[in-house]
Amino acid sequence: MAYGFVGIVHIAAIVFGVIELGLTAYLVSFFDHDGYSTSPSILNFMLFNAIWSILVLLYVGVTPLYFTRVFHRLASLALEWITMIFWFAGSIALAVDVGGPVNCGGNHYCGSLEAAIAFGFFLWALFGVLVVVDTIESLRSRGHTVKTGGIAARV
Repeated sequence: MAYGFVGIVHIAAIVFGVIELGLTAYLVSFFDHDGYSTSPSILNFMLFNAIWSILVLLYVGVTPLYFTRVFHRLASLALEWITMIFWFAGSIALAVDVGGPVNCGGNHYCGSLEAAIAFGFFLWALFGVLVVVDTIESLRSRGHTVKTGGIAARV
């Protein structure tokens, strides 16, 4: 049951990560086409977050299945913690940069900016769930080995 739930959360995070990648790539490209010198650093950070998240999810999801010698549970847990912190910081910074409630009307840039904020917080929540589940799993399996052939096995 837990593996199925974690798998669904991984798939949802990948889908939301691809959506966030598209949104932030559009927002960054907006600055290249309209004569601005560079895109804001917070948009660049959110674009980095989307790419980073997809790479982390590939490591966490695919490596244990096909490359078990390369996978390390604590490294996976650390990557998930870092990614969760990145999403929280980026989403908060982008929301603060935009400000309070904004009426976008028909402005595609503004609507994409609000969607990027929303999906950033969704990804923060999804990585938060993954961190909690994997931390609990890591603490449960830490240092516990089953010994066979001891006194309890003879009784």
